Amino acid sequence: MNLVDSQYLGLLWVLPLLGAFFLWSFRRRRRRLEILIAPALIPRLTSEFNRLKVIARAMLLTGFFALGILSLARPQWGMRQETVQRQGVDVLVALDTSYSMNAEDVAPSRLEKAKSEIRGLVGRLKGDRIGLIAFAGTAIVQCPLTLDYGAASLFLDIADTETIPEPGTSLAAAIQTATSAFIARERKYKALVIITDGEDLEGQVQTAIDKAKEAGVIIYTVGVGSPEGRPIPVRDLKGDIIEYRKDQDGQVVVSRLDERALAQIASETGGRHFRATTSEGELDQIYGDISHMEKKQLESRLYRNFEDQFQYPLALAILFLVAEAWMSERRRPGQGWLARFYSRTRPADGNV
Repeated sequence: MNLVDSQYLGLLWVLPLLGAFFLWSFRRRRRRLEILIAPALIPRLTSEFNRLKVIARAMLLTGFFALGILSLARPQWGMRQETVQRQGVDVLVALDTSYSMNAEDVAPSRLEKAKSEIRGLVGRLKGDRIGLIAFAGTAIVQCPLTLDYGAASLFLDIADTETIPEPGTSLAAAIQTATSAFIARERKYKALVIITDGEDLEGQVQTAIDKAKEAGVIIYTVGVGSPEGRPIPVRDLKGDIIEYRKDQDGQVVVSRLDERALAQIASETGGRHFRATTSEGELDQIYGDISHMEKKQLESRLYRNFEDQFQYPLALAILFLVAEAWMSERRRPGQGWLARFYSRTRPADGNV
């Protein structure tokens, strides 16, 4: 069960106060009787009243308030399927998750800046399918092409430099994986956005570019970092820096942004290269290009949403309130709510 407005559950603190009020009221009524009537006469004079019914009325009122609060919280459960038809293009984003993305020449780190760029791009998309690829020494499709931007954002949130166990940076693997993830029979409607610091440690990029061009993939590249570079921090479980990564000779590795290779990849496939900026204006330009691409009718997507079910606790709350209003505290049925009901519906002259 999902609660849309769960903040209203904070009102449940009223229920203990309500219970305390009822208890105080019962005791106060008893003390007043003891003041006005001799204790020996109380059982005889109050024989018509049923203590269990008194308690039941208090419980019904408490239930009314509890269910009313639950209704305000808008409980949802069950599933509803909706078929959505959209027009757009397929956009895959390749996120560099290599260790060099931990460098902090952009705040708070290259990786966090890259994830911020992707969130900004997703927020600009309108009807386009989005997918996510994580790459380091190899590449994997972390989120297949989907119209569910929320799902894509969830996959993005969990991406880090431990996502790919194989170290290194392979732009070729990212491009090849993306090319395979698109629909092979189509030669258009495909855009790949690579967000990386550009340090390709594996090579073989040209072969991947040629295959992407043949498949009709337009590649945009976004460079994250600075040409001056920074050392790559190594942190402990608490997040404190304990050292910096070193090469085989024991020298501290300085990771630098390499835009030359990224610009070449973009230009050869008909795309453009940008450097990540604080204003993220490059995203407007990338989306501007994507929005002018020829669009296709995307396949229907089934969205499963929770359905509002607040009407059920609300109806039960009203039922509790009505039952409390009609319930009598008297023991004898002739003096209870049933007798009152018949007395109201019966003709005044007594004829049936």
